[in-house]
Amino acid sequence: MKQQYKKRPNFERTEGLHVIVRDNNVDKAMRKLKRMVKNAGIVQEIRERQYFTKPSEKKRLAKKAGKKRWLKKVSQMENDY
Repeated sequence: MKQQYKKRPNFERTEGLHVIVRDNNVDKAMRKLKRMVKNAGIVQEIRERQYFTKPSEKKRLAKKAGKKRWLKKVSQMENDY
């Protein structure tokens, strides 16, 4: 049995992220937009592109982050026991 969904109003599709404000609830729309921006990684990409980083430095930072993730996982596993 198919579920019936409410049809959304027809809005023009534009590039990028957008949020529809319903019932003049701007706070909820802002929270939703912030979540969308965070999940899309836009802020992180802007921070990374702010300055040029050499490929060797990127590799070094990635290795450092991986080591940190591994150590965090190991410490969590030790705390569980």
